[in-house]
Amino acid sequence: MMKVSFCTLGCKVNQYETESMREQFVKNGYDVARDGESSDVCIINTCSVTNVADRKSRQYIRRMKHLNPNATVVVTGCYVQTDPESVAHIEGVDIIAGTNEKGRIVEYVNEYMGRHSKENEPASAPRTAEEHVLSYDEINGYEDMGTITAMDSRSRALIKIEEGCDRFCSYCIIPYARGRVRSRSLDSVLTEARGLVEAGYREIVLTGINTALYGSDFRGEAEGTDIVTLIEAVSDIEGDFRIRLSSLEPNVIDVDTAKRLLKCEKLCHHVHLSLQSGSDEVLSRMRRRYDTKQYLEIVSALRSEDPEYGITTDIIVGFPGETEKEFQETMDTARRAGFSKIHVFKYSQRSGTTAAGMPDQISPDVKAERSGRLSDLSDKLAGDFYDRSIGETRTVLFERTVEKGSYMEGYTDNYIKVYIDSKSIDTEDILHKFTKVRLDAVFKDGMKGTALL
Repeated sequence: MMKVSFCTLGCKVNQYETESMREQFVKNGYDVARDGESSDVCIINTCSVTNVADRKSRQYIRRMKHLNPNATVVVTGCYVQTDPESVAHIEGVDIIAGTNEKGRIVEYVNEYMGRHSKENEPASAPRTAEEHVLSYDEINGYEDMGTITAMDSRSRALIKIEEGCDRFCSYCIIPYARGRVRSRSLDSVLTEARGLVEAGYREIVLTGINTALYGSDFRGEAEGTDIVTLIEAVSDIEGDFRIRLSSLEPNVIDVDTAKRLLKCEKLCHHVHLSLQSGSDEVLSRMRRRYDTKQYLEIVSALRSEDPEYGITTDIIVGFPGETEKEFQETMDTARRAGFSKIHVFKYSQRSGTTAAGMPDQISPDVKAERSGRLSDLSDKLAGDFYDRSIGETRTVLFERTVEKGSYMEGYTDNYIKVYIDSKSIDTEDILHKFTKVRLDAVFKDGMKGTALL
């Protein structure tokens, strides 16, 4: 039996798409190679969010080829879409496929391998990678890769609901890598969600390139369907499960959307709401289409029902032209928002974006110093969030044992990592199940709790 291996870089959407490709290969008679096992086909699903991501993608392509010298190497994903020529010229790459061609990779591999027998070709034979890449203007319609039936986690499963983005923030290459907004049909999402709930998954994570834009491209009978309508429909599925959003963009949702979300009972009280900067001037240069007042109004609306509603975010420091005053505004906005975690990114020039050519690029030393200060603030805000939660009872989905079985680990609905002493409980009673837990103390990178059975 032919063996296939996968390497995935980047976001949750890539993780979902890799699982979909994995299942397609298995349905076509392939066996998935175990870690360290050689394979006949290598699939590298790349990221291109930064120049560093491009470099990592190249490194993984070469590493996979080195480990599997006789394999057919297939490179797909955002790096291929943004720079197909560079990827096609990497030694050892046989097939490249754009972001909208992942559903046909099994077909491309079978056709390629039917035409080429590497054992019978001299090692020096010239080879040009086969290209399957549509241009931005050629990408139309959501590419339905079928429904997936499993994920690596036995507790949590991803569902991709949309593709593409039309916001064109000045620092971001992703709209060019993923194309315009294309939403998955509501029926297709519900079919996949039902199957995963029936298979025992207790947390359904809705993901996409810009999930808040779900339905914005629908016309006709589906017009008016949006992200909240989708969540409501998934909530109506029978079963003991909860729904989590991978992220939302404040340049799409508003206070009214936030209030509608609060009415969805199965939706976790946590959202990743990307701020990117807490300075209105920087937000304007980023082309983010909202200001800090509007952002904080969304935060206030979410916290109106649950003061410990978990809000995580991304912030970029050292954006072109960022002054110390503007950075301090970001620090102040972060304090006012009371984030449970900040993912801090030092601005990186991304070729092909408007921001890459902006004047007043910030020096690496300044970016590093500001990154350190904001990371320290993130740690403090997380500590404050945990301190306020001491004594609370929250629902935890326990997913695994850690530290040689000493602790059970899982997450609350508002995304606090919780540990409980495995000696205090029969782990089979709570593994992959919802459990009421009293949060007792700050512990490691989360909190220690007591299961209330």
